[in-house]
Amino acid sequence: MLTAVDHVQLAAPPGSEDALRAYYGDTLGMTEVPKPPVLAARGGCWFEAGTVRLHLGVTEDFRPARKAHPGLRVTGIDAYAARLTAHGAPVTWDDDLPGHRRFYSEDPVGNRLEFLEPVR
Repeated sequence: MLTAVDHVQLAAPPGSEDALRAYYGDTLGMTEVPKPPVLAARGGCWFEAGTVRLHLGVTEDFRPARKAHPGLRVTGIDAYAARLTAHGAPVTWDDDLPGHRRFYSEDPVGNRLEFLEPVR
């Protein structure tokens, strides 16, 4: 029986860890968590915020996820969008999901991310 999603992994190109740390840490406000040593040798980085876990894994033949994406629930979506904009990240609003406000953005290597907040 499935009980939860443990993490979502996105791909990244070799050598992109500093840009990923700036985006996921500084821009999104997530905390980097250490990878186990055997996995750290492969590159990439892991981040957490509350129960949200995102893993960025390095792949030589990297192609950004332009359609597939994690949907990340936020509170205070307008302030969160302003935070991303202030850090130079793109914010594209979308009104097509009933009962939610949402926007899309991209990480520094081009992976698509969705941010959404239920409308009360």
